Amino acid sequence: MYSLNEKVVYPGHGVAKINRIVEKNISNKTATFYELKFLNKEMTILVPTDNFISVGIRKLSSDENINYIFQILSEPVKKINSRELNSSSWNKRSKQYQFKLRSGDLLEISKIYRDLQYIAQQKELSFGERALLQQTEMLLAEEISLVKNLVEEKAVEQLRSFFNHKTQNLPVSQNSQRAYL
Repeated sequence: MYSLNEKVVYPGHGVAKINRIVEKNISNKTATFYELKFLNKEMTILVPTDNFISVGIRKLSSDENINYIFQILSEPVKKINSRELNSSSWNKRSKQYQFKLRSGDLLEISKIYRDLQYIAQQKELSFGERALLQQTEMLLAEEISLVKNLVEEKAVEQLRSFFNHKTQNLPVSQNSQRAYL
């Protein structure tokens, strides 16, 4: 059971606070919902309490999990040859990445981020790749900043410190209108 004001992670969207518990009468049955208010977006949603976990919502990661994520980011990525970087393979990779992103698993998100950072060292990222890199960076930074008690920009700096190339200058935005390059 989750409690009021608890921060949770909603897959693909980021961290939200349980604002209140709402009861609604639907088809003569009373249903209970958690109202989630996202921290970095102007968005509020209702999620039924009885399938809260099946949606993929989870508690914030632990400090140990964040440290493990940093370890994963520091490891070398599987080499991708130039044939695998073409647009047809991007479509296949994008589907895999989107599936992993929807899982909400921080480890999987960090692997996507690491892979895209590696690809950015090999070639200029496509619009879709840049957008996904920005999204994964935002999701990681948001959770890292909360768990490690950092401002989000510092979390982004920590993430980027594992990679030394042109994406160091991607913009960081604190508002709900994050720039997707």
